Amino acid sequence: MAAEARDRFCVAEERSGHCAVVDGHCLYVWGGYVSIEENEVYLPNDELWVYEIDTALWTMHLMEGELPTSMSGSCGACINGSLYIFGGFDDKGYSNRLYYVNLRTKNGTYRWKKITNFKGQPPTPRDKLSCWVYKDRLIYFGGYGCRKHNELSDCFDVHDAFWEGQIYWGWHNDVHVFDTNTQTWFQPTIRGGEPPQPRAAHTCAVLGNKGYIFGGRVLDKGSTRNNKGPRSVKMILIIVFLRTRAAFSQLGARAGRGRTSESVLFGGVI
Repeated sequence: MAAEARDRFCVAEERSGHCAVVDGHCLYVWGGYVSIEENEVYLPNDELWVYEIDTALWTMHLMEGELPTSMSGSCGACINGSLYIFGGFDDKGYSNRLYYVNLRTKNGTYRWKKITNFKGQPPTPRDKLSCWVYKDRLIYFGGYGCRKHNELSDCFDVHDAFWEGQIYWGWHNDVHVFDTNTQTWFQPTIRGGEPPQPRAAHTCAVLGNKGYIFGGRVLDKGSTRNNKGPRSVKMILIIVFLRTRAAFSQLGARAGRGRTSESVLFGGVI
């Protein structure tokens, strides 16, 4: 049976660490957490909130299928009407699982599917990463997560460690690509430029064949015990979308332009 929409006059609960994507004239919101008496409570994993931008109405749909666990910090992106979510943090720790759901369903049923028959090596478990969409590819950058001792590399700034288990936590600046047509993970060859400092909780955008990232949290070189890390205010231009190659460059600050368009914002911590 198709999952029916709830009251059309309800409003999505306040939240942080959620996924929000736009497809057509609708904003889709999934996951995240809400703070209740200083405790972080994950929101239901079977709820998809849809905001119709033209009518300013919310609806909530119950989801079916191979449901992801309730998480925060997952990375959501939309390709050809399908919402993909990767990574995140749940009650058991960091994730590197990938799921998708068709948003253009004709029968009103939103059914999750976990991608398990992929080729290649996915990123290590992490949350608060970013994603660019280019053609039929998802291009992921950065994030905060954990690695084993034999997985440490230059793309990882160590923040803390569990010495007995040889588990390390920290920030990433690696680039991973998932081809949705071939269901294949790969890492592009970086040719030229200076990579951005490993980071998480940054924002990103794509224009043409260029991807941009801005801000985020990075390792405080003066104090490795800072559990959050300082915020970066640099803008980085990453030219990534040339087959399997990538290059980095940094942009300086510039004056803002006048309002030429609109964007939709929902949720977050203030």
